[in-house]
Amino acid sequence: MLKNKNYRHGKPKTAFAKGLRSNQTSGEKELWRKIRAKRFYGFKFRRQVPIGPYIVDFICVEKDLIIEIDGYTHFEEGATERDAKREDFLTKKGFTVIRFKNDTALNNIYNVLDELKRVMGISSHKPPLPTYAP
Repeated sequence: MLKNKNYRHGKPKTAFAKGLRSNQTSGEKELWRKIRAKRFYGFKFRRQVPIGPYIVDFICVEKDLIIEIDGYTHFEEGATERDAKREDFLTKKGFTVIRFKNDTALNNIYNVLDELKRVMGISSHKPPLPTYAP
């Protein structure tokens, strides 16, 4: 859908996203180790990508899929409303948004990957690409 990369929002947002990439949560780091460099069934994922006024944790443009790893700030007062507004914006842009708690991504990464397979429509008989050390 967004193959022309018009979803990027400009230098200030891009610089902030770059900073986020170097300050990932433990759950984001664990997921990134599994999906980076086309390791997850050959799909390309990017991390901390600006889309409009938001920066999403992970995106697979080929599948119009956004993955959000929710840390402790997503459970503070008002966060539910902000997340709903953000998700509504992204859904209207044509994306599917899937959310996981940081603890789930860190401690149950294979359940997260199984859910990604399901959402992405990946058949279970297709072998994943090997995972290399970071």
